[in-house]
Amino acid sequence: MALVNMTGMLQDAKKGGYAVPMFDVINSDMTRAIINAAEEKKSPVIVAYEEPTEPLSPLEIFTPALIAEAEMASVPVAIHLDHARSVEFVQKAVDNGFTSVMMDSSDETFAINVEKTRKVVEICKSKNITVESEIGHVGGNEGYAFNAITEEELEAGYTVVSEAVEFVKQTDVDALAVAIGTIHGVYTREPKLNLQRLRELNEAISIPLVLHGGSGLSEDDFKNAIKDGIAKVNIYTELITSAMKATKANADKEYSEICMAVQEAIKGVALRKMELFGSAGKG
Repeated sequence: MALVNMTGMLQDAKKGGYAVPMFDVINSDMTRAIINAAEEKKSPVIVAYEEPTEPLSPLEIFTPALIAEAEMASVPVAIHLDHARSVEFVQKAVDNGFTSVMMDSSDETFAINVEKTRKVVEICKSKNITVESEIGHVGGNEGYAFNAITEEELEAGYTVVSEAVEFVKQTDVDALAVAIGTIHGVYTREPKLNLQRLRELNEAISIPLVLHGGSGLSEDDFKNAIKDGIAKVNIYTELITSAMKATKANADKEYSEICMAVQEAIKGVALRKMELFGSAGKG
């Protein structure tokens, strides 16, 4: 199927009642593991890159490898820029061949969030690049710095339905990340999803909804969120945790063997998520 944008795959997921997994990757080992899993499960997949990855894998150097993996894949693969903080970095990703982007100004005022997102939509629409944004705010570790978050702060960040409707209307985004009780990074307490809020958002908004902070949720949490309207789920922390465990377990082996063990561990996580999210067999 090769390289695609996110729009079609997410619309299909929304209609079909499943979710497409998105995996943040920081190197070619992770990318290979994710693509292998997607091909084995015949699942569409989204491979994502964040700006903090630049020191390890500079965008201009890493992107051609991502695109090559996607173009050779037997399933649909979108190359996504996750959590962009500036319009300038979005432009950089667009210029280098990304097929979808996320503009994240969710911690700014509503007006600034709309302004930045509209600029990104203007850049991307004519190029057939999918645009995701966020309204409400999913806190925690977004790859920049870990921010401890209290229960009160979590609830204060929930997506407000009326604001979400107005945001979509003013920006014309293709997908919307919503805050319903998840956090980025490692959970320090059991997450409690506000599924009622999710159902209200799904009824009010026609575009696909996205769940960030997916690592650490239970299987029932995922199933319920997908049933109530989530069409894309972001996973990263669980990948890194599995990679670290595999590295420690194989520390006495040669480096190439450690890399292969890490790939298998990451692939295992991806395989399980594709089955759980219902995307297996949809590619």
